Amino acid sequence: MSKVVEISPTTRHEGHSKLVLKVNDEGIIERGDWLSITPVRGVEKLALGKTMEQVPKIASRVCGICPIAHTLAATEAMEASIGCEIPEDAKLLRYILQCANRLHSHAIHNILSLPDMYIPGTETKINPFTKEEPVRSVALRIQRLREIGQTVGEIVGGEAIHPSNPRVGGMYMNITPRAKAKIYDLAKEARVLAQEQMEFMIAVFNDFQNRDYVEVGGAQVPVPDDLGYHDQGYMATAPMYGSSSLDDNPTWYPERFTEVRPWDWYMGEMEVSEEDPNYPIGGTTAVGTKTWPQMQACTGVPLYDGQPVEVGPRARLVQFRNYDKKGAMGLQIARQMELPDCAYGMIEACEALNTSGKVVADNIPQGDGSLGWAANEAPRGTDVHLAQVRDGRLEYFSLLVPTTWNFPTCSRALTGAPWRLAEVIMRAYDPCVSCATHMLVVDEDKRIVAQKLIQ
Repeated sequence: MSKVVEISPTTRHEGHSKLVLKVNDEGIIERGDWLSITPVRGVEKLALGKTMEQVPKIASRVCGICPIAHTLAATEAMEASIGCEIPEDAKLLRYILQCANRLHSHAIHNILSLPDMYIPGTETKINPFTKEEPVRSVALRIQRLREIGQTVGEIVGGEAIHPSNPRVGGMYMNITPRAKAKIYDLAKEARVLAQEQMEFMIAVFNDFQNRDYVEVGGAQVPVPDDLGYHDQGYMATAPMYGSSSLDDNPTWYPERFTEVRPWDWYMGEMEVSEEDPNYPIGGTTAVGTKTWPQMQACTGVPLYDGQPVEVGPRARLVQFRNYDKKGAMGLQIARQMELPDCAYGMIEACEALNTSGKVVADNIPQGDGSLGWAANEAPRGTDVHLAQVRDGRLEYFSLLVPTTWNFPTCSRALTGAPWRLAEVIMRAYDPCVSCATHMLVVDEDKRIVAQKLIQ
């Protein structure tokens, strides 16, 4: 007979979410729902009527970890709607900004994942904040990679958190030759550190997958060979940057996107019937608690070609590098493989950048209401912004962010895993839940009825 376990809230990621799990007598997940419980965000509604220059600034406030991705996606969605092509040197500056953001984000996720792992070849769980070696050196390396990413982001973007230099039509300013040299030196340093970090983290994740058992809250939990496997598809638009409707050959297609209501996707009202007070941190939800994923989910469920898809590092490697490693650890390893690419991307873009080059378009149309979209390959995956601009003001805006895509796919990947490893699977997706939580509408019976419609 199935039992119900709830882990709420989940930990070591951005935002608030929970896991509602139907498990069998052996503690194996038969059905898992992972859903956002972060308070509803109103970004798309706040942006309506604003000028197209204001909207990317609003969009960047969705999150403090991935504001660069949202700034670039929103800016390029405005440009796609109005039909504005930007100068090549502006594109190079944005590319450097993209690489810096991914470097920083991937590095910080290492800190969040490491406490689940062991020092390879030992039974010692990793505490990223210990002063003991070898972990101390790893933590310092992670912090330096983050510092490099943020420093480059500040040089090119104007600010490290919410970049002020990108603008509709290009960039406000080019960088100086001295700034270019600084970025080049930082990228060369990052190249060495990223290679070392990648090798260490791959060893850690392989070690976890090869273990027979791991310890979770005092319990010995078996590690299945297919931990976190799913049979859903993948979606990615580029290895590093992205695509937009201005491209000659776009790599994302709005007509292939549909959305399902949470009411039609998640499990209905249930009662928690299994709990573990020793589960970290603070135990699972108490027996007898009512849980209702259908009504508590604060996101729609996006589908591509009628099915959930995985977005992010593995999707990019599957699409563009024939990567074939499945499961939660396969996703974690894919993320590490992108670390050196960030450094090489900054180096190559610096070499091509002309610091005297033009970075603002000569003509910036005001728009006739045409639908434009931009898909930015954010650290966590494909971040699609859709916009309609008329006479310089926004008429329609929609964000399809990476974690929104990954919610249903990760839910499917939970099936067959021991429930105490559900968060290990979830954390492999590096969720950014606040980004994924948007406005919903309910009727008198509190059924969710709102759907985004692309006109």
